[in-house]
Parts: sequence; C-alpha cells; structure tokens
Amino acid sequence: MTGPGLQRLEEELRKLKSEERPAIIRAIAEARSHGDLSENAEYHAARERQSFTEGRILELEEIVSSAEVIDPASLSGDQVKFGARVHLVDEETDKEVTYQIVGVYEADIKQGLLSISSPLAKSLIGKSVGDSVSVPAPGGDRTYEILAVTYG
Repeated sequence: MTGPGLQRLEEELRKLKSEERPAIIRAIAEARSHGDLSENAEYHAARERQSFTEGRILELEEIVSSAEVIDPASLSGDQVKFGARVHLVDEETDKEVTYQIVGVYEADIKQGLLSISSPLAKSLIGKSVGDSVSVPAPGGDRTYEILAVTYG
C-alpha cells in the first residue's frame, strides 16, 4: 500500500473511534430512555450502526497493523509495477486516462487509483511504454496502449 493510502485508512479509523463510536453510544442511551426496546426502532437502528462500525474498526485495525508501505518515489524504470502512474490511451476511442496502481484497500477509480487486483492492473504489470494490453470488459475486450510510466 502507498503512504497516502495508509494515512487515509488511519484517519478513517481515528474518526470511527473518536467520533462515530461515542455518537453511537449516546444514540443507544437516548433510545433506551424511550422505554420498551422491543418496539423501539431508534434503538435497533443504533445497535445496527454500532455493529457495522465495530466491524469496520476491527477490519481497519487489521489492515493498518499488517500494511506494508511502498514509496513509489523510490521505484524507477520503464516497466509497470506497483505504485506506477500509467498514462494509457484506449485504442478504440482514443480516450486518454492516467491511473496509479495501488493496494486493494486504497483503490478509488474516480481519483485514478487502480487496484492492483483489477483486471486492467494485472494486464499492465510488467509491460512497458509502447506495449498494448487487452483487458476483458463487460462490453467486450478493451485494448489500451501504454503512453507513459512514471513513479513518484
């Protein structure tokens, strides 16, 4: 995982523990004060939110504790590797896109962060500038040409 990706997960974990967890505890206490818990929708909703939040906290603690941070700036070369920023052109539509290949937990395609486990990233790994890759897609295979590979 990259450093910024780890920081985002640590921030989410901090927020869940310091803000969300206390808010849920207050909501449960307030709902309990309303009486009969068997028909109390507020209470059941707060308990469900608590269950989800505690599960996410455990998941994030596990990810953060076992994360291996790789600094893309320390990498170089013309081959695509983890952390690379890859500039591609769709050979059919001539649309250009740039993605950075990142860890599974930090991927966000809207921000150009492509999961290492995605079909596109898997097909790009080990390729170089000028290579074409074919990627299976729901509407049929897409072919991309690698225009540039940068690190950092």
